[in-house]
Amino acid sequence: MYEISGGYEINCIGILTSGGDAPGMNAAVRAVTRTAIYKGLKVKGIYRGYKGLINDEIKDFQTENVSNIIQRGGTVLKTARCDEFRTHEGRVMAYENIRKHGIDALVVIGGDGTLTAARIFAAEFNFPIVGIPGTIDNDLSGTDSTIGYATALNTIMDAVDKIRDTASSHDRLFVVEVMGRDAGFLALNGAIASGAEAAIIPEIKSAEEQIAQMVGNGFRKSKNSSIVLVAESKETGGALGVAERLKEIHPEYDVRVSILGHMQRGGSPCAQDRILASRMGVSAVEALLDGQRNVMVGVVNDEIVLVPFSRAIKDDKMVDSASVKALEMLSL
Repeated sequence: MYEISGGYEINCIGILTSGGDAPGMNAAVRAVTRTAIYKGLKVKGIYRGYKGLINDEIKDFQTENVSNIIQRGGTVLKTARCDEFRTHEGRVMAYENIRKHGIDALVVIGGDGTLTAARIFAAEFNFPIVGIPGTIDNDLSGTDSTIGYATALNTIMDAVDKIRDTASSHDRLFVVEVMGRDAGFLALNGAIASGAEAAIIPEIKSAEEQIAQMVGNGFRKSKNSSIVLVAESKETGGALGVAERLKEIHPEYDVRVSILGHMQRGGSPCAQDRILASRMGVSAVEALLDGQRNVMVGVVNDEIVLVPFSRAIKDDKMVDSASVKALEMLSL
């Protein structure tokens, strides 16, 4: 038992994963579970995210429940979208189940939507919650990296390397769409890592301006193949929109489209994501026992930090302008 300031005691921690899955979530679940047990606490695993809180899919977790999962992609706790949790009535049902199972605090793993829901729930019921950023999009403020981002980048790099073999063999221009929602981190850094000629991302200019600049800079001049990475976003128009525009400007190009899709979410997490998730999981439990609440665990300059939910989900995280310039210079 840990007594927090104000007389609040923590005997049992609940853990859930919510929103889109990300490689490394299992490593975080493992770290939270084993750290809590090490500290003498009980652990409850909540299946299918906030939906599981409402439907009472809550089970006791022991150290053996998280054995042999650090290398697995996805999440052993499963995940689901939950419209019911958006309503006050749904959150009341969730809180009643939390009290029923004796859960004194929550660790939630997920992205923007997960932390937004956590912030609302924590405020409504004055309940301690610490978040861990698990999303391949890397779009949460206050942390240099989110769990799953590094692995997704490696997946993109590997896929684009294979696509380039075909592009070079047939003198083709490939437009490759990557995930990221409204964030261009995967597209920009995926382009740098794979040696792509350009990246169309939503943060810097309109897609039309980026295409015009790309062509104006002599894009594909003297090259027998080219690859452009495009962030999936209504701002960019996606790979199909960019490909159509390139065909209009240069009908002589043999333009092909490849949409990588959900393969970017899967696969065994890389070492970087396993280590990041493990460090964040340990820090999440320690933060709760230190009396912290309504914060996300982040990492800045390789140091663990605690970021208020309000900052993590409200501030727009911008891509690095130096990386944008680097891609421009390296694509000559």
